[in-house]
Amino acid sequence: MSRLAIKICGLSTPETVGASIRGGATHLGFNFFPKSPRYVEVDQMRALAALVPSQIERVAILVDPSDEILTDLAATGALSALQLHGKESPERAAAIRQRFNLPVWKAISVKTRADIDAAMAYAGAADFLLFDAKTPDGAALPGGMGLRFDWRLLRGVSLSVPWGLSGGLGIDNVAEAIRITDAPLVDVSSGVESAPGIKSVDKIMAFCNAASS
Repeated sequence: MSRLAIKICGLSTPETVGASIRGGATHLGFNFFPKSPRYVEVDQMRALAALVPSQIERVAILVDPSDEILTDLAATGALSALQLHGKESPERAAAIRQRFNLPVWKAISVKTRADIDAAMAYAGAADFLLFDAKTPDGAALPGGMGLRFDWRLLRGVSLSVPWGLSGGLGIDNVAEAIRITDAPLVDVSSGVESAPGIKSVDKIMAFCNAASS
């Protein structure tokens, strides 16, 4: 990615999809984890994806998905990547990538530098790594909780797999996060919401402006 990429995650309405496009987002995320307040049905995603220009990536967010849901999603032809946000092993990621012929992203839960180093097990199995904050033990959601990790852990790292930064990003701190990590992609969900699962058009636009500047 030559320019900063911006991913707005957990979209569920035409209005917020439109705001993300106008704001300059390069990636839009649609959540297929039923326990999430951002959950969308396959048909709902298909209708929203139809509003998206072809140059903008459309990413499915999944948690330990079955082959059945992956088959349903791949059949829509509306997605450009599958983001795995559960406990999927490198072997499972590689198998999904091969069977469904879509790029695979793997979310990596980070608390210490060792977590970042361990992510290299996914080299060759995933096309993209997304570093996110590690959620508390027993949390109902694997992400989207507004938590952040110490971004300095990513300072100066050299990774053989393309990567991005997620977890606790918002309008007020995204510029600092980019400065510290030199992240090529930033991913936001709860940081542009007025309530859990309710995206704000104004916050989406402000986040995109803050990241781009």
